[in-house]
Amino acid sequence: MRLRLKISITHLLAGEFDWLSLKFRNSLITFCFSFLVALINRQMAPTGIRTEEWFEMNSKGEEIFCKSWLPRPGVRIKAAVCFVHGYGDTCTFFFEGIAKRIAAAGYGVYAIDHPGFGLSEGLHGYIPNFSDLVGNVIEQYTKIKGRPEVRGMPRFLLGQSMGGAVALKVHLKEQREWDGVVLVATMCKISEEMKPPEPLQKVLNILSRLMPKAKLVPQKDLAELVFRDPQKRKLADYNVISYSDQTRLKTAVELLNATNELEYQVEKVSSPLLILHGASDKVTDANINKFLYEKAASKDKQLKLYDGSYHCILEGESDERIFVVEDN
Repeated sequence: MRLRLKISITHLLAGEFDWLSLKFRNSLITFCFSFLVALINRQMAPTGIRTEEWFEMNSKGEEIFCKSWLPRPGVRIKAAVCFVHGYGDTCTFFFEGIAKRIAAAGYGVYAIDHPGFGLSEGLHGYIPNFSDLVGNVIEQYTKIKGRPEVRGMPRFLLGQSMGGAVALKVHLKEQREWDGVVLVATMCKISEEMKPPEPLQKVLNILSRLMPKAKLVPQKDLAELVFRDPQKRKLADYNVISYSDQTRLKTAVELLNATNELEYQVEKVSSPLLILHGASDKVTDANINKFLYEKAASKDKQLKLYDGSYHCILEGESDERIFVVEDN
């Protein structure tokens, strides 16, 4: 069953049913993918959580996939948690179970797929301008914060990996709009092991102007670096709407530039801050998150490092270790 669903969604994403309208195709992908996610998350997720999925047109004319998870009827919502996913990822699949557990604790959880990622419109894996990701998050969550069930309530950003960098930049643009920021394995700086050598970076800058969408940046096999638990690593194969191909040239340059900028902006971070990071993360540098913790102007801040944990501390560890992180 899972394999057949995986193949069907892959064919849809590849455009083999391009005679379908974009809206109907997106709806069909969403239905198949949601069913697959439900099969995978059925053991860990609490029951009774209310979910809603929809597409929202942004100011650039792109259809953005949005999803919400609310506590069971009768449970008072404490605050809104707005999730910002990482590079190549989606706001569903692994996050589905996490979102349901946060919602079960009494929070309204909201998430969007960035343009070009997950189920949102756009060239898959392409980031023409990092500021566009930041602007889209601000635009979509401004609408979501006005929804009746969370209007006027405390609101928190939850950013993971690249999404952590986006969340920080959102906070820097909207210092008074958020009551706190939670950062998981934040991409404040790319690990030296993952970063291209300096000469190659210069070449990338030139090539990105000539053929920005080309997939030429070598991509290491991240599965073993981000998923510590072998079973979770196998499940990652079913996340068929994730982007795992070679990094597009312009995307690589934008990611490098964004992290370089953030290194010099951390002292401006003033929001209450909770930083969670795996001490054995080989993708984003845990030491840079220590630097963020030390330099941030936030009066209320906390750093938690998890010994032995890899990059995906919310998805790639054993269930027991994941529950420890979530309890924090």
